Amino acid sequence: MTQANGDELMILGFVGRFLGRIILAGNALVAALMLLCAFSSYLNPHTFPVLSCAGLAFPIFLLLNVLFLLFWLFFKRKYALLPFFALFACVGQIRDYFPLNGSSKPLPDDAIKILSYNVMSFDAHKPHTKESPNEIVQYLQECDADIVCLQEATFNNANPKKFLSDAVFRKALPYPYIAHYKDKGSGWICMSHYPILTSRMLNYESAGNGTVAFELKIGADTLLLINNHLESNKLTLDDRAAYRNMIKTPEEKEMKSTSRKLLGKLADAVSIRAAQADSVAKYVRESGNRYVVVCGDFNDSPLSYAHRVIGEGLNDAFIETGNGLGISYNRNGFYFRIDHIMASDSLELFNCTVDDAIEASDHYPIWCYIRKK
Repeated sequence: MTQANGDELMILGFVGRFLGRIILAGNALVAALMLLCAFSSYLNPHTFPVLSCAGLAFPIFLLLNVLFLLFWLFFKRKYALLPFFALFACVGQIRDYFPLNGSSKPLPDDAIKILSYNVMSFDAHKPHTKESPNEIVQYLQECDADIVCLQEATFNNANPKKFLSDAVFRKALPYPYIAHYKDKGSGWICMSHYPILTSRMLNYESAGNGTVAFELKIGADTLLLINNHLESNKLTLDDRAAYRNMIKTPEEKEMKSTSRKLLGKLADAVSIRAAQADSVAKYVRESGNRYVVVCGDFNDSPLSYAHRVIGEGLNDAFIETGNGLGISYNRNGFYFRIDHIMASDSLELFNCTVDDAIEASDHYPIWCYIRKK
């Protein structure tokens, strides 16, 4: 071997080691960011409003860590320990975000179907007639649910009780529903096969969102049913259009401007939701009810402060019995599971499903079966 060949090999070896260290450093950064996203639900949104939004980015850094793991397995196996241990540390969060529970369990005869659905004002106030039925109304009539909780349930902003009349819903859900409305027309409705004993709107600050607690009589037992529509992210149509454009045609200047604006709005909303989540969790704790179901549009992912705090002492139906991502918000490039159903330990859960067969609203309905243990 000539001196020149030896020098070339030495230079190539040096460049290879240098690139390897850069890639390893990049992997370390990605692993750290994945851990931040995974455990961001433990950050107080009042103190760390921006970092508390990090859970939304978890799937991105999860995918990058998986790619790093595969890369190191092919090129330098000992370095694969870094992404492996990072992924191992997030096993619980990975399951929360992407549960795999296999095939559905057989349903017992006494199982009760609960459905939660943000109906987007019944597809933006689309009329319901025999000749031209409202798709959401038709779905609710045919869903065979025993208990239905609706959010953003307004119709024509005039007389929602007239719209939700005997002729429309009482055949499927014969017991009276109860609706609560706030100044901006947001509606929370519960319709049930079982008598609704009481209803109460929780007292927390919000202009157009809220939470309603119902008590239902089921046999000899009382079920506490909490229907949530937590603080929206307040993204305008222009914000959503800018986000879509940023994803489709990313440009550095536009990305910085759009990202800063969106992140600011998300941080404001997550801070407000934190106080709302604390109120819901406190109400559940102090209620003393043995049988509890909490459902609705949380406007937050499974890796969020709101989900973690409200879910303390409860079981998430989709995590326990569902499969896959379960994306429930389906518009404007924002694809997340932000609608949830949770139940107390005294209730057994079956076959939670996000039903993407209907696209009339910007949310998909989520439903599951429960029965008393």
